[in-house]
Formats: sequence, structure tokens, C-alpha cells
Amino acid sequence: MPEKQNIEWKSKWKDAYLEWVCGFANAQGGKIYIGCNDDGEIIGRS
Repeated sequence: MPEKQNIEWKSKWKDAYLEWVCGFANAQGGKIYIGCNDDGEIIGRS
């Protein structure tokens, strides 16, 4: 599932993403997936 207007993939949390949360809340909603690369694949430490 690619990134869209209401879907974002982020590799790790940053407080700056609170703006995305507010933006989704003020629009039609959305999802932010933390721990995934831009292709939606789960990433982690090995």
C-alpha cells in the first residue's frame, strides 16, 4: 500500500509528526505507520 494523502509511513517517531496528526484530524482522517519504510515494509534493528 503506497503513501497517499491519508497514509504515511515513518521509520521512527519524531515529535514533528504531531503536525501530521493534527492535519489528519482536521481533514478526513488518516493513518501514520511508525516502524515502516516508504514502501510499507516493517523495519527494525538487526
